[in-house]
Amino acid sequence: MPRRSYDQYCAAARALDAVGDRWTLLIVRELLAGPRRYTDLHADLPGVSTDVLASRLKDMEREGVAERRRLPAPVSAYVYELTPRGRQLLPVLQALGEWGASALEERRPTDAVRAHWFALPLLSRLERLDAEGIVEVRLDEGEFHLRVGGGGDTHGDVHGNVHGNAYGNVYGEGPVAGEPDARLVLGAQVCVAVARGELSLVEAVRAGRIDVSGEGAIAKALRDA
Repeated sequence: MPRRSYDQYCAAARALDAVGDRWTLLIVRELLAGPRRYTDLHADLPGVSTDVLASRLKDMEREGVAERRRLPAPVSAYVYELTPRGRQLLPVLQALGEWGASALEERRPTDAVRAHWFALPLLSRLERLDAEGIVEVRLDEGEFHLRVGGGGDTHGDVHGNVHGNAYGNVYGEGPVAGEPDARLVLGAQVCVAVARGELSLVEAVRAGRIDVSGEGAIAKALRDA
């Protein structure tokens, strides 16, 4: 069945034709971590039905935003990942996060949360330090890691670990393999305050609300600013 279109000769309308359906951009958010199995996507998108998720993934493949491939043995599982066109949506997700941060008030009892949902807001703030490296972040809700700087020379495997490659993934779930350039330990509410612009990373470090360890450029920039 063909998808509905706004039928408007407008770049914004064409973009919304491709990714404007409910759940699509949140699927992109998950795939920015690298290749994901269907079951992993479904687990980290609480509230989406299996039918809707399958439909959105097919639409994303048709639009050239994502692709499905089989991992080599011994894994031999099918995963979805973003295409270069799909990875171009990173600044779109970051801009939406900036715009929506003011709505992150008191967490509602019905609100789901995953640690890695804080990855993109933190990435935007870390990029302002003008330093590159791998940052591991520890929250009460879990751990994730980010690649700050370096352009599109990172790759994430099916578990979200970031590797040097040309896939352009910017974060991964869980701790990084090896020693990160910086390790941040903080609470979710500090992440929210940083995302809302109520607190800078440097101010949070100075106030003792973020614990920083590591010897990389990012750790030093946070401690020495």
